[in-house]
Amino acid sequence: MHARKSSQAAQAIVRATVVQASTVFYNTPATLDKAAKLIEEAASLGSQLIVFPEAFVGGHPRGQNFGDWKTKGRESYSKYHASAIDVPGPEVDRLAALAGKYNVYLVMGVIEREGYTLYCSVLFFNPQGQYLGKHRKLMPTALERLVWGFGDGSTLPVYDTPLGKIGSVICWENRMPLLRTAMYAKGIEIYCAPTADDTTTWQASVTHIALEGGCFVLSANQFCQRKDYPPYPEYNLSGKDEDGPKPDSVVCAGGSVIISPLGTVLAGPNFKGEGFITADLDLGDIARAKFNFDSVGHYSRPDVLSLIVKDHRAAPVTFTSAADQISRA
Repeated sequence: MHARKSSQAAQAIVRATVVQASTVFYNTPATLDKAAKLIEEAASLGSQLIVFPEAFVGGHPRGQNFGDWKTKGRESYSKYHASAIDVPGPEVDRLAALAGKYNVYLVMGVIEREGYTLYCSVLFFNPQGQYLGKHRKLMPTALERLVWGFGDGSTLPVYDTPLGKIGSVICWENRMPLLRTAMYAKGIEIYCAPTADDTTTWQASVTHIALEGGCFVLSANQFCQRKDYPPYPEYNLSGKDEDGPKPDSVVCAGGSVIISPLGTVLAGPNFKGEGFITADLDLGDIARAKFNFDSVGHYSRPDVLSLIVKDHRAAPVTFTSAADQISRA
């Protein structure tokens, strides 16, 4: 049972920074080097929490043609798989060390590799340089389903920290009302929403979530231009390369934003380029917002509507001898 208690930091002011920047595609070491510089810069702003976009490490597969499953698709997947990271692993250790070095909470979007299946995940780190855990995206969207596995209910964490209760929901799984409700029931206060959606409708979605959940929403997206991707024809970016690659054409326009529980835009949206958006979060705004509406508290009707969350790991194979040993341990 999850107790939904108010944060001990209810009157605190938290400085948070959202990073809007592009992956270095097919080059994970260079991406981590870029992340290190960005974390250093964000920390210099006095930030206590730094949030990166969806799939920053490993890259979002937009524009790739995985449909040719016999030849080109296999080669594309092989390169993409090589760019992903193991969790835990050396790249996770490096990110943890960066969080510790700069004394920040770090929320990082990655492509996680487990064997030969990839997951779109968010990793959490604390200022002590520790890896806290992960959230795996429950429901990939459209093309993503060709290359990403599906998460399960075992990775829906909300961490109770001195800054408030921090969790993450990724891109369009934010449109899943039952998932949002589960996060509200866990008491989420700083709702990190890494995304790949740069449309105006996304802005409406995250504003609604802030109001519905009575929480701060920090949405981080990449800003990518054609020149940020490998050259044509090595990487044929669908919809951009038909008439010849244009290096400065915008592939993803960003739109990173920070919104308060009262629906006020505190920073952003940024559609201009790579950069930071920073805001001071007054956690007292959470109680002010929930005076009017608490979706899993005084505004709920459990006698009419209720939700069951299956938060165990859904393993495809279980070995009974191992299970028996665990049960007797």
